[in-house]
Amino acid sequence: MTYAAGAPNTHGLRADRVSREAGGRLVVDGVSLAPPAGATVGLLGPNGSGKSTLLRILAGVLAPASGVVTLDGRPLADTGRRTVARRIAVVGQHASTQVELTVGDVVRLGRIPHRRAWSAPTPDDERAVREALERTGLAARATQSWHTLSGGERQRVQIARALAQEPRELLLDEPTNHLDIQHQLELLSLVAELPVTSVVALHDLNLAAMFCDRLLVLKEGRAYAAGTPAEVITEELIAEVYGVRAVVTRAGDGCGERPSVRFLRG
Repeated sequence: MTYAAGAPNTHGLRADRVSREAGGRLVVDGVSLAPPAGATVGLLGPNGSGKSTLLRILAGVLAPASGVVTLDGRPLADTGRRTVARRIAVVGQHASTQVELTVGDVVRLGRIPHRRAWSAPTPDDERAVREALERTGLAARATQSWHTLSGGERQRVQIARALAQEPRELLLDEPTNHLDIQHQLELLSLVAELPVTSVVALHDLNLAAMFCDRLLVLKEGRAYAAGTPAEVITEELIAEVYGVRAVVTRAGDGCGERPSVRFLRG
């Protein structure tokens, strides 16, 4: 069975019944995903459920064994790599480099899809970098060394680099891993406020409930449930997907009902 996180559409990024094998087993099994324009869609599921593989398929890094990913109705495989890179930005769990770079240098890497090889930055490039730094609160850090930043600050720089690409779709693979609570909240607040369509893999159900418009839950590579956080996050689902007991309460926040999860021991 497949689920679509949003109404079917031919615009934007869409996966239709995609599957992918690894090590002789299906790690993604017939999953469909159609993120509504401008929405933040959370991918949930235990370790090994297929979240990272699905994101890599959506990014065009991995080809599906079956099914198709489309961008504005055109198969991603038939779309030029430069076009894809201009449209879709990816932020991984962490980034590192041995090269001595400033924050501004890292953010400028996001302009590579828009520039010819060996060409000098254009005024548009510098504008995009400046706006990305400002939007992420990093304008005053532009000349600071990348290596002096904390983990949370580095993730913020990676989002700025992605924004400098001026994408319409943003894919994030567990971006809050290894961050403290304050930086988790700050980073996901930033993502939720961005004027792009975001798909973000998360482990924390409460963070997903707070910041995501829609959710897609994976279990053993298959789409198990999809819908709003209030529809998806239930005590029954937590028990069946994660194998733990929890109490789910609900409260309104002006954006509809948002669930809150409290896990039980034993």
